[in-house]
Amino acid sequence: MAAFSYQALDSNGREVSGVLEADTSRAARSQLREQQLYPISVTPLTGDKRKTALALASFSLKPRTISAGSLSLLTRQWAMLLEAGLTIEQSLTALIEQSEQNEYGSARQILAGVRAEVLAGHSLHAALNQHADSFPPIYRAVVNAGEKSGELARLLLRLADHLEAWQATRQKVLQALLYPALVSTVALLVIIGLLTYVVPQIVEVFRQGKQTLPLLTRLLILLSDFLRSHIYWLLPASLAAAVALHHLLQRNRPLQLRWHRYLLTLPLFGRHLRTLDGARLASTLAIMVGSGVPLLTALDTARDVLSNQVLRGALDQAIRRVREGHSLHRALGTEKLFPPLLIHMIASGETSGTLAHMLDRAAVQQQAELDRRTSVALSLFEPLLILCMGGIVLLIVLAVLLPIIEINMLLQ
Repeated sequence: MAAFSYQALDSNGREVSGVLEADTSRAARSQLREQQLYPISVTPLTGDKRKTALALASFSLKPRTISAGSLSLLTRQWAMLLEAGLTIEQSLTALIEQSEQNEYGSARQILAGVRAEVLAGHSLHAALNQHADSFPPIYRAVVNAGEKSGELARLLLRLADHLEAWQATRQKVLQALLYPALVSTVALLVIIGLLTYVVPQIVEVFRQGKQTLPLLTRLLILLSDFLRSHIYWLLPASLAAAVALHHLLQRNRPLQLRWHRYLLTLPLFGRHLRTLDGARLASTLAIMVGSGVPLLTALDTARDVLSNQVLRGALDQAIRRVREGHSLHRALGTEKLFPPLLIHMIASGETSGTLAHMLDRAAVQQQAELDRRTSVALSLFEPLLILCMGGIVLLIVLAVLLPIIEINMLLQ
């Protein structure tokens, strides 16, 4: 089958574009009509037309990426197909047929585009580079190493383990945060309801009595009046401020560095961030060094997986020192920002000549410490959240009861 680039209209009249496989252009148009798409143009992906079609497809309005969960599953299936003796072209064809046709078939179209590049004579690594949004740097580097070493299936299996481990960790954290998020939302709504509806009706009685109210009650009245007057624009303003701050941190690098440096100085959260990026660094280096990727190339790729800009800058300095001839553990340990145990395990691996093995062990150790810290933090967060919300409700109740208690004392 040949690959075709298409432009079509969906049922809502929006213009969409993508890549599909068919025997002829007429068959490609039939496939589009089956998907309730109305073809405008169907172009074979060959020569200059192929490049033009891929460029047009990049401006498509539909999703053009593969999710993290789908990528890990696809990688394992791909490795199994290659282990079974299928060629790269045959395995891609099988993956295209296996991919679900959802969201206009973005995964299927991306794989079809990769297969078209391979059929045109490009390497698999070069084909994946055309879809960098779907395949992260570590993915493309490992595939490149697998092509050069002839062990693509084995390295894809290791890559699938790596992707699945991080996906499992992410899902575990999201599931653990779901309950506190629901409790926080409900508690916040209850507090806002008390301050904007219940409290004003109660304190109106005190105002009519013209008595001097306690300080806590006066503060509660001020807060209630503020919320009732500004509740309609307060939430949009808060969201706008959060979005503006996010964009400012993304575009202003000096401010972003100061913010990330401040996060690392926080007593508990800073160490958690170091452990998180240490685990990312160790696991990325483990799979890439174990795959035969040169150390400098592995470090360049690992830099992209670090989330903290200060740690990323420290890794840049380490790359420069390694390029000058320093050992990896000395280059990483100079800034004293990465976890000490990670540095010691890398030093042991360099001394014994088993760097890949020690990086594997370091990755496991850092991941275990990260899981332990995450579990402890989440187990402490829930009771602290309940205590905070209970304390706020207690203050509201006290602010309402104090004037009543004073009135009873005067009556006695």
